Amino acid sequence: MIDTALSIAIGAVGLAQLLAMVRLILGPHTGDRILALDTMVINAIGLIILLGLRWGTHIYFESAMIFAMLGFVSTVALARFVLRGDIIE
Repeated sequence: MIDTALSIAIGAVGLAQLLAMVRLILGPHTGDRILALDTMVINAIGLIILLGLRWGTHIYFESAMIFAMLGFVSTVALARFVLRGDIIE
């Protein structure tokens, strides 16, 4: 039963990842593209955690934490670059 639920969840998050990629490519504004990139990071974290649950290993949870920290920093840096033109003041 849990395998079926994990398969459905992986498919749903994978579909969300593809839709966010479409928004990244077709987004009319820079803000839409930054938001799509952040959504893709969140979806990737979800996929990593779901794969960790499916395969029963703990290393995926640690890698999801590292990916979350890097995703947050990169989103902030990209938004700051778009708004101000530089990252470091």
